[in-house]
Amino acid sequence: KATVSVLNWSFLLRETATMGSDGMPKGEKTGTMMQLLMGAGGIYACFMYYGVLQEDVFKFRGGEEKEKFTYIWFLQMLEAIANVGVAFAYLSYTGFTPGIPHELFSLTGFTQVSAKYCTNAALAQGVSFPVATLAKSGKMIPVMMGSLLLGGATYTLREYVQVLAIVLGTAIVSMGSGKSKGSTESSYFGLFFLFLSLTCDGLTGGVQKRLKKKTSEKGIELKPYDFMFWTNLYMVCVATVFAFFFSEVFAGLAYIMKYPEVMQLIIRFSICSALGQSFIFYTIAIFDPLVCSTVTTTRKIFSVIFSVLFKGNPLQPVGWFGLAVACGGIMADIAGKTSENKKPDQKGGHGN
Repeated sequence: KATVSVLNWSFLLRETATMGSDGMPKGEKTGTMMQLLMGAGGIYACFMYYGVLQEDVFKFRGGEEKEKFTYIWFLQMLEAIANVGVAFAYLSYTGFTPGIPHELFSLTGFTQVSAKYCTNAALAQGVSFPVATLAKSGKMIPVMMGSLLLGGATYTLREYVQVLAIVLGTAIVSMGSGKSKGSTESSYFGLFFLFLSLTCDGLTGGVQKRLKKKTSEKGIELKPYDFMFWTNLYMVCVATVFAFFFSEVFAGLAYIMKYPEVMQLIIRFSICSALGQSFIFYTIAIFDPLVCSTVTTTRKIFSVIFSVLFKGNPLQPVGWFGLAVACGGIMADIAGKTSENKKPDQKGGHGN
């Protein structure tokens, strides 16, 4: 996450907030309470269940040999195919946007599927779901580090404190998770995968900025489902290549045929991913992108708490303290975005 390894649409949603035609009205957006409940409820239901299924897939042990599911590229391929199918159905009705910059879409597809692979690899290596989800909530960390190293960006004390709270809180949760000593080495390796995942998130943000700039220069107005379709299509291509390269396709098929309960988990997992993304776009089309960002971020917190209470990831008292610190950093980030979003309105603008 990892938060539930769901695609990081937050940047794209904010950047597409000014689209005028095709269901993305310009300016400030308002909707009814029923529409908000429908959008937020759909996001919560799909992605919280997505997280449960994701955790179940990597905790599954089949047969007397206790075989683990290790075919991560194969899993990424199946999930992306489901997302492509839903987006294709929608675009077949509304029409595809011409002039798509495929070279940038292919690059962001590569970085996003790599980030998701590393997240799932971290889970497979024994990193607990709460730790992975909290760590992935710190997507601003690689962006901030890159900007500081390369120059050209400054950050407020509040932003530094927010990042520090998420990092320290996640570390405390990891130490207070009550893991056995035998799982420590695997968890450290898993944390390395989380670091790689966050690095890929940082690269994704840079590519998406280039994508926005190029489409703006060409006067191309991308619909939300253009992002969903083309990004996931290239994710399918990348995941398929790696799945065949690492001999995961037939081995993965053999595994889910041998253990059909895992096949059911993956099918539901992929459906939740596709429907969840659809609810994200439904929400962003009616409300301000910040509303959607708030919903998806708070959903991660509830997913963590649910996992701790009901999915066998108990925390010691120090772990609960770390969870509170990390969640405080996440909520402070939301509050900061809300404050920034209101400033243009105070000056007579239309917000983001």
